[in-house]
Amino acid sequence: MPPKKVVAEKKAMLGRPSNNLQIGIVGMPNVGKSSLFNIMSRCDLGKVANFPYATIEPEEARVSVPDERFDWLVDLYKPKSVVPAFLTCVDIAGLTKGASTGAGLGNNFLANVRAVDGIFQVIRAFDDAEVIHVEGDVDPVRDMSIISQELRLKDAEWVEKKADALKKTLRGATGTANLRDKALKEEYDTVCKVLELLQADKDVRKGTWSNKEIDVINDLMLLTAKPVTYLVNLSERDYIRKKNKWLPKIKAWIDENAPGDLLIPFSVALEERLAMEFADDAAGLKGELEKIGTQSQIGKIMKIGYQSLNLIHYFTCGPDEVRAWTIRSGLPAPKAAGVIHTDFEKNFVCGEIMQFSDLQEYKSESAVKAAGKQQQKGKTYEVLDGDICYWKAG
Repeated sequence: MPPKKVVAEKKAMLGRPSNNLQIGIVGMPNVGKSSLFNIMSRCDLGKVANFPYATIEPEEARVSVPDERFDWLVDLYKPKSVVPAFLTCVDIAGLTKGASTGAGLGNNFLANVRAVDGIFQVIRAFDDAEVIHVEGDVDPVRDMSIISQELRLKDAEWVEKKADALKKTLRGATGTANLRDKALKEEYDTVCKVLELLQADKDVRKGTWSNKEIDVINDLMLLTAKPVTYLVNLSERDYIRKKNKWLPKIKAWIDENAPGDLLIPFSVALEERLAMEFADDAAGLKGELEKIGTQSQIGKIMKIGYQSLNLIHYFTCGPDEVRAWTIRSGLPAPKAAGVIHTDFEKNFVCGEIMQFSDLQEYKSESAVKAAGKQQQKGKTYEVLDGDICYWKAG
């Protein structure tokens, strides 16, 4: 007999199993969080002010994620309506030392961070006597250490309570090896393993976990399990000349404490100026960027944030509408179809799928079909980023 085919277990992902995820803008007070939020959302929801806690209640906005493929499809189909991919961004109140014990707006802040799925951590690396710093002076490495420590302390507090509750439940177990008691013991062991990691000053997202352990961790909704992208806010001058005394120290801190996390230097001052001076002047904006020899980073920040949450999108196209549908990476076809309408998932028959690269090469759907490049896919097909999909449902 031929050997049985070994099917590799699919690696589970940290975080909520949802297509509607949010990313929070986090940092110390007065580092540029609300200004960044305003630029991203093209509005003035975030309250910009030169004092701590200018933002108290979190503000949120759906921000479009740039995609050159989407722009190309719009040019091809010239539809009546266009809907790009979106990411929900949340402007969260500034964190100060002692937040884990309730200092400042600590409890509010940490509850709001817990409610989002990923983190943009804004770090101030510019000097400005007119913009006060809650710690008295500018030191981004100190600020990063404070935020990291406060998130871990709060996680450790939550995990310790969970471990105590599980321990009490286990004491009342029957002693027989039933499935419920076994599951409780496995959950308790995982929670203890998480606590040990936190007490060793490590973030949960940097641990090595099995799929069963990830299921337990996801239920805990831990702060340090969320993906982090570090956004270093420079002065316009430092950003254009690509030089700042803090950047090497920030990079060294990330390499030591959060290896693998991304760092993106940008300048709120520059982005604000560009947004004000060239709001409806794409040609003028392009000319200004060429003149000063740099690029805006807002598009890159949005793309990286989207990818950090394991989000991708597929397209539906036609003369009425070109639309990008956001899904989690690795989603099977019926669930991907279900983001359009739940009936598509319940009554799924198949998907007619073509790859964007094929459409770009052949220039029309009819030519793609004639070349045999459009394929019919069933329930087990995992939708890929950039697929162009037409769903058939009963």
